[in-house]
Amino acid sequence: MKFYNLLFMVLIAFCFSGCNQNETPWENLFTNDSLEGWNIKGGNASYKNENGTIIGTTEPNTPNTFLCSDKSYMDFILEIDFKVDSVMNSGIQIRSNSLPYYRDGMVHGYQVEIDPSKRAWSGGIYDEKRRLWLNPLKDNVAARKAFKQNEWNHYRIEAIADTIKTWVNGVPAAHLIDDKTAAGFIGLQVHSIGKNKDKLGKQTMWKNVKILTTDLAKYSQKSPLKPIITKNKLTFQEKRSGWKMLWDGKTTKGWRGAKLTEFPDKGWSIENGELIVAETGGAESTAGGDIVTTKEYSNFELQVDFKLTDGANSGIKYYVDTEINKGPGSSIGLEYQILDDALHVDAKRGSYEGSRTVCSLYDLIKAAPIKPLKPIGEWNNAYIKSINNHVEHWVNDVKVLEYDRGSEEFLKLVAGSKYAKWPNFGLLEKGQILLQDHGDKVSFRNIKIRVPKTKKKK
Repeated sequence: MKFYNLLFMVLIAFCFSGCNQNETPWENLFTNDSLEGWNIKGGNASYKNENGTIIGTTEPNTPNTFLCSDKSYMDFILEIDFKVDSVMNSGIQIRSNSLPYYRDGMVHGYQVEIDPSKRAWSGGIYDEKRRLWLNPLKDNVAARKAFKQNEWNHYRIEAIADTIKTWVNGVPAAHLIDDKTAAGFIGLQVHSIGKNKDKLGKQTMWKNVKILTTDLAKYSQKSPLKPIITKNKLTFQEKRSGWKMLWDGKTTKGWRGAKLTEFPDKGWSIENGELIVAETGGAESTAGGDIVTTKEYSNFELQVDFKLTDGANSGIKYYVDTEINKGPGSSIGLEYQILDDALHVDAKRGSYEGSRTVCSLYDLIKAAPIKPLKPIGEWNNAYIKSINNHVEHWVNDVKVLEYDRGSEEFLKLVAGSKYAKWPNFGLLEKGQILLQDHGDKVSFRNIKIRVPKTKKKK
């Protein structure tokens, strides 16, 4: 009797476990032995569905190729089995996009790496065609050992809000907190092989591709890994390429009031890793006044995330000399305009049509009309590059204008602008970087700078 009781309990436990599995609302992403609901982007590698197994095959002289879901996904849990040739590299794209204004439609976004090389960073998080490595597995020995060479491997990928977590064959691999992209397609990569004949015809295979998009809190798994946080921090790749934080996200170190010796005691606040200028009615320098870096810069690359409120106006100025214009109003310098074009009247003003719209060189050069801006209340990334007097303005990884300081065209524009009264405007060899107080609430974060190395004079 004891035996039958034990057997009954085992059967009940098995049924309970199986029922729970069956109750999990997984959605299979491939059905009917077809590629319906998917499309190929990037290169010319081939894909086919054989009895539920997706097979991607390399082709010569073509860029990375991606089999991409027609549907876009925001928050989800994805599980997938894959097998890759030991001489190849691959990856699973998540929250990825292909946009006509971004590098002619090139696939970009988060990639969960498939890396059978000796490096063994499978399960790490790479930012395809953008920031490159975000969460490598340099210090995760257990995850690097979890990958099985020339065998089927299993990935679990959780992307919920700003957090991405991965597992390789049940072993925690990556844990990233980053809010660069909230939604996009899923893609299966066949890596380019160039002219390498030895890699011609190599296959990468995927099966059991399933996704959860509901009740994610119920099914989400905790990760024991300490998360890599990108907010107000340098990514792995940025550290390697010489970027430095220009604001630490916590203090006022490295900054002062443009017309003060110290940081303003009012009008600016630091909240949740954001540097915020207060709303005071829309007039220049009425909250706490502009703030500037304590250091000066000549050649540089600058990144600043900014977030506008309705109808707000602000700016990022460079090559600023705070000794100019000691009176009321803003300090003088070249300005990357930050503006709610729809609600602020300044968008329709200026010495030249459109020259005061967002991302423009204020009062001088209108930014390109195609600007991939996120809505008011969301974060946008400004990038300013000034090397040997050639200057570029970018927003969200797209270049929107460029010019040459001191060129005949530049001097002509200045002469016809509000800056004509300032001698040698925009021609300083070096200057400070400024965040503007224009009397509207605007937030800043992720302020970073890279200064090119220069050869020492003998």
